Amino acid sequence: MMILQKIKIITWYKYLQAIVGCFIFTTVMLPSEAVSADHPVVSTSDGQIKGQNNAGINTYLGIPYALPPVGPLRWKPPVAVRHWNGILDASHFASNCPQVTEFGAFAGPASINEDCLYLNVFTTDNLKNTEKKPVIVWIHGGANIDGSSSDYDGSKLARGGSKGVETVVVTLNYRLGLFGTFSHPAINSKNFLWGNYGILDQQLALQWVKRNIQAFGGDPDNVTIGGQSAGAYNVGANVVSPLSHGLFRHAIFQSSPAVAISLPTAEDTTKKGIGFAEAAGCQGSDDEIARCLRSLSASRILQLQGTPAASGPFVQMFPFIDGKIIPIPTEEALKKGDFNKVSIMGGSTHDEMTFLTGIMQYFSGQPMTTQQYNQAITPGAFCVGCKKDAMPEGVAKYYPLSKYDNNAMIAYTRVTTDIVKCREFHMLSFVASQVPTYAYDFTYQNAPYYFPKMPGFQPLAAHTIDIQFIFDKFHGGPLGVNLDQKSGMPRDLDSSELILSDQMISFWTRFAESGNPNGTGDTPWPRFHSDNSGTYYVQDIPESTKTVSQMRSEYQCDFWDNNVKY
Repeated sequence: MMILQKIKIITWYKYLQAIVGCFIFTTVMLPSEAVSADHPVVSTSDGQIKGQNNAGINTYLGIPYALPPVGPLRWKPPVAVRHWNGILDASHFASNCPQVTEFGAFAGPASINEDCLYLNVFTTDNLKNTEKKPVIVWIHGGANIDGSSSDYDGSKLARGGSKGVETVVVTLNYRLGLFGTFSHPAINSKNFLWGNYGILDQQLALQWVKRNIQAFGGDPDNVTIGGQSAGAYNVGANVVSPLSHGLFRHAIFQSSPAVAISLPTAEDTTKKGIGFAEAAGCQGSDDEIARCLRSLSASRILQLQGTPAASGPFVQMFPFIDGKIIPIPTEEALKKGDFNKVSIMGGSTHDEMTFLTGIMQYFSGQPMTTQQYNQAITPGAFCVGCKKDAMPEGVAKYYPLSKYDNNAMIAYTRVTTDIVKCREFHMLSFVASQVPTYAYDFTYQNAPYYFPKMPGFQPLAAHTIDIQFIFDKFHGGPLGVNLDQKSGMPRDLDSSELILSDQMISFWTRFAESGNPNGTGDTPWPRFHSDNSGTYYVQDIPESTKTVSQMRSEYQCDFWDNNVKY
């Protein structure tokens, strides 16, 4: 199905620090005399926070929004942080959430620190501006099993670009993997919300924004949530969750709106949870199993969660339909109009799945072979919901290796990307008649990429390659270095790419301000309509547009519509 599901085929590849009356931050509390006039200090409902100014951007890093979810609070809804005395030193990012899988150079490092529920704020230092700024809350990607907010510098986005508007940007950590999405009868309770803990973390962070963002110059009544990859999944979960009602006005799905269509069931997720408990040796009554699970070390949980190359069988990488946080299937909610009515902007990259083939080659050392391609295009290997008739014969017919110079990697990229692009069209069509909707296609294929140069590997417009155009110098995790696709040598965005970056940031921030990437009017980015008169905005050098008919033809949507259940 999507990128997050396909990654799973790579098989070769303290307890509560405060529970009674006190809370110990991992960040530093400063006495008031330690505050320098050179550093901005804001007062929030939780206490004072000291940041730092970098080239006109005030940054406040590592702000706690919840108590550490450890001991009795593991696999419980997050608990809001308590008011602190003194001034919180917010000059450094906090730890990323526990994770082990790195997807090559995308994420990492591995972490076992469950005290990770922190957020970061980026805002211009234009304190004389009395108008409240729109707010963008960004949810990082990583298949809901890895990634960190520390990889995303919101400074450039906060400035707004040459034609955009200044914004307040918030990035956040949320629980990942088995810590963030977990269901087991011994853990679930009628007395509290359960299962989708990562989504609950995000909703608590949004509540923090609602209470506090005005102190940073932001408008608490004009919040946009956005996310890329798993972040887009989580945006979709929040769009359909009644618990998010009133917490945001606009939503950005970056790679891809398609992810909002299908989510797993509670039954499937609970089966994984039961399997995990058995593998961990937690047996007995429900109380005994719950105590055992909450006493497991983070290292033991991650040992069973996966490896640096891939996640294991117990991990649920998607939010799931639990009945309360996410009440009904997302596609049903979108079709019925049973979702938070917010303006939507979304799209994906032209060659999404070179991210997947890059990971495969990164860990195997070899590009995809013809034999592997033929095995991979069977329906169960890459497509959940595909009809079995006409496949794989149909795939072989529409995507013959000869069409791609016998390059199995490129052919597989097209097969697995095109189905996403066509699903994406259907998701946008569900909502376009109900809320203002704007669709894009990122087709620029020469941007620097953070995977090492590998024989035969062509990133093109890969999944995640567009992040650097919004978040300056994004390069995956600490092992990533952005390289020129042809020479394999490190480089930043060149002058023409910086123009594209400025255009995208302008669109993102104007959308955050008004729900319209143009600010006003219908040019250069037309509002999306699902019929053949609809238009996609093409993010490329130079920019352009394409019709729905052109998009459907380019990505073989007639074929996929006949073979996929939407």
